[in-house]
Amino acid sequence: MSRGRIIRISTRSSPMALAQAEQVAELLGGLGVDSEIVKLTTAGDRWMGDLSKLGGKGAFVKEIDVALLADEADLAVHCLKDIPGDIPVPDGLAFAGYLAREDVHDAVITRTGAPLNELPEGTVVGTSSVRRTAQLRLHYPHLAVKPLRGNVNTRLARLEEGHVDVLIAAVSGLHRVNQAHRITETLGLDVMLPPIGAGVIALQCRADDTELLELGAQLDHVGTHRHADAERAMLHALQGHCNSPIAGYATSDATGRLTLHGKVFDRDGSRWLDAMHWGVPEDPRALGFFVGADLLRQGARALIDSIPH
Repeated sequence: MSRGRIIRISTRSSPMALAQAEQVAELLGGLGVDSEIVKLTTAGDRWMGDLSKLGGKGAFVKEIDVALLADEADLAVHCLKDIPGDIPVPDGLAFAGYLAREDVHDAVITRTGAPLNELPEGTVVGTSSVRRTAQLRLHYPHLAVKPLRGNVNTRLARLEEGHVDVLIAAVSGLHRVNQAHRITETLGLDVMLPPIGAGVIALQCRADDTELLELGAQLDHVGTHRHADAERAMLHALQGHCNSPIAGYATSDATGRLTLHGKVFDRDGSRWLDAMHWGVPEDPRALGFFVGADLLRQGARALIDSIPH
């Protein structure tokens, strides 16, 4: 690292995003590298309506990409799930590494403390995630779903104010903002398969910044990197739009063999496609494209294209 260089870490300004950036700053400090945090507000943060009307893809990362390319920041810290996987990373940028994956489950927070299957018919669940909505309607058809956007702290406030009866949020995100004690129940992966990149903090930098690429490699978690590559390859193969309920999760067994489970839903969860395959750790992208191809063979293209966007 160049003597005296201070790494400018670019991040969204939400409490969760800042917690992630501070985690990375601490890790850099452990390597003897100084840093400072550059806070940005993205289009996705400013817009509280339907993300599809904003263009959907990349709404939480575009401004940060611009800051990197303009040399106004050096290192971006993202939730990997917010980075589009079906379109290329902008020219001039590269992934520097992925931190070890955190919990991928979704959590339920209810005002009454009752689990979902004990809630009365018509209870209102707040979520704007098409993936969560489809799986809720499939497994809990007695519940009503109401669009609810905002960072997790904002959504928790809406729950307390009575705008909704139930909130669904990522377990990892709740931990990052010290709200895990609010969890009523944690949903199993058979009920709520996570989004691509769930629980993964991704580091991006300019593709020609060799110093940061080397630093990122020191922070990179090999297993998480493989899983992320497999999941994002599946999403790239599917070419879903911002209203496509797509879920996918890669894991490794004790021998290192990869497994990738992918699903595609329609908006109300009445139709879904399911594929799970195994692959070698040396080529996670091949596994991702294979699972994507299986879903396409089952009719994913027609299902995705039938959803307005």
